[in-house]
Amino acid sequence: MPPTINIAAYSDALVVLGTAGILVPVVSRLGFSPILGYLVAGAILGPLGLGSFIRTFPWLYWFTVGDARNVAGIAELGVVFLLFLIGIELSFQRLLTMRRYVFGLGGLQVLLTTVLFAGGAAIMGQKPAAAVILGASLSLSSTAIVLELLSRQERLTTSVGRASFSVLLAQDLAVIPILMFVSILAVGPGNSVLASLASALISAAAALSVIVVFGRLLMRPLFRLVATTHSRDLFIAAVLFVILGAGVVANEAGLSMALGAFVAGLLLAETEYRKAVETTLEPFKSLLLGIFFFTVGMEIDYREIVHEPLRLGGAVLAVIAAKTLILTPLVRAFRLSWPVAIETGLLLGPGGEFAFVGIGMAGVAGFIDPSTVTFALAVTSVTMLLTPLLSLVGRRFASLLQPLGASAAELSVLPTAGENHAIVVGYGRVGKVVCDLLKEHGIAYVAADFDAPTVTRDRRSGHDVFYGDAADPRFLEACGLSAAAGVIITIHTQNVIDEVVAHVRTRRPDILIVSRARDAAHASHLYSLGASDAVPETIEASLQLSEAALIGLGRPVGTVIASIHEKRDQIRRALQQAARQAGLHAIHSVKRSTLRRTKEEG
Repeated sequence: MPPTINIAAYSDALVVLGTAGILVPVVSRLGFSPILGYLVAGAILGPLGLGSFIRTFPWLYWFTVGDARNVAGIAELGVVFLLFLIGIELSFQRLLTMRRYVFGLGGLQVLLTTVLFAGGAAIMGQKPAAAVILGASLSLSSTAIVLELLSRQERLTTSVGRASFSVLLAQDLAVIPILMFVSILAVGPGNSVLASLASALISAAAALSVIVVFGRLLMRPLFRLVATTHSRDLFIAAVLFVILGAGVVANEAGLSMALGAFVAGLLLAETEYRKAVETTLEPFKSLLLGIFFFTVGMEIDYREIVHEPLRLGGAVLAVIAAKTLILTPLVRAFRLSWPVAIETGLLLGPGGEFAFVGIGMAGVAGFIDPSTVTFALAVTSVTMLLTPLLSLVGRRFASLLQPLGASAAELSVLPTAGENHAIVVGYGRVGKVVCDLLKEHGIAYVAADFDAPTVTRDRRSGHDVFYGDAADPRFLEACGLSAAAGVIITIHTQNVIDEVVAHVRTRRPDILIVSRARDAAHASHLYSLGASDAVPETIEASLQLSEAALIGLGRPVGTVIASIHEKRDQIRRALQQAARQAGLHAIHSVKRSTLRRTKEEG
């Protein structure tokens, strides 16, 4: 007798995977956010959408999800991995660097918004615990949607990008106490609330202590042992073991699996295996995130929108307006401009994915009645769908606040000379990446570009870039060349690169000069002019291509990176040797010409 197979679960899983493999790529090709594509697909194809018509139209069975329980495991796994990825992307050093905005601006936003929404929920008849959960959950914004929008616009390093990222980071940190609060309230139906809370807190503290202690004692030895096998499969297995193991420990203590995974991510973020783990999970990250948003979309009840459109519309406007009105003056209070404050407020005004997690958990635990859960999630989902539109409105409104003649004013701003800083010549795509990484590593820099419209546009968007010709020695001095630690040249015009390198080396024989080069011949020429390092575009592209291919073909990440570094060093030495030989050849040619002229004159 053949084994019984749950075809319903398989068909529902096929719908989710089909969305990821077919529908979302089409949506992305049309220029829409893939995250929103998953969200809308979940709402349309889920059990509250077309899936509710399966009995009437049986053929919909193969194209919709009829029972959310069939993909509940995938949804929970998506939340677990999402919290783990947030944990591993954090580090104490990063938090310390951004502490003013994260704990100041972001912390105040979460606190004030939670108090406002919780007070409103209490006035409308919600119990204190339910009001706090609703208020805290609605105070959050969508990290995935906002960061994807800013990334596609190449604005993560602008003032709006930095402010938004700081607030989102604070909100991600706030998710943990929210989940703990819900989990603690859900533990034990004891007669005494205080006794139940105390018992739950003790269990939570014990579980987290076990995760932290065993993580610190065993995590490094475990990954060190797995790394010696040079097996990517075993490394993936070890990562999954750590994530799910921490989640199970937390779940057994009455906490959420996501909380345990978050703590495991924080512990791994402090080890030398952080980058390797991120690289290992990268192929699964987008898929798991997409599946999570698909399951979030399945909880959107379109009937709520049709049933009470005016009430829902009023609540949507109230949530966005309240969050925007709280966040805008807060951003301004942290000495950012009004255009930046207004755009940030509108961008973070909508709700976020973790409202579905927090409110959903509270609904399952019975703290919030089902009708309130349905309405709150419908409000959150509509605000999330409005995020791209609000981003566009924010940018347009911010541009209207720019004063007349701003272009001339922006181009006349002079750089402030510092000490031991880097001077970045060129602020195009390459220059922006370089500046972003310098900032991430805490290195001060002065960025300059000679394209007036680009500088004007970037300064209006909040970028710290200055207009000037780096081939002019006077402008280089204004950028603080005499006290700079290095000059990084990212422009692509060969004769200008040569001129800048020659000027810098003449004035600062000791300074580091790292320059972009067109090809190997140009790199060799730059070495002869005095560049400390030259990066040929063609060769660097071939090295990156080789690295991606080797890793994709299953070679260990560490071994591949080491071989790429060795090959890069070999090429660099060869180019430097060619430059020296060319220099010696030029010297000998001059000597021979001089000797020949001397003989002819004699």
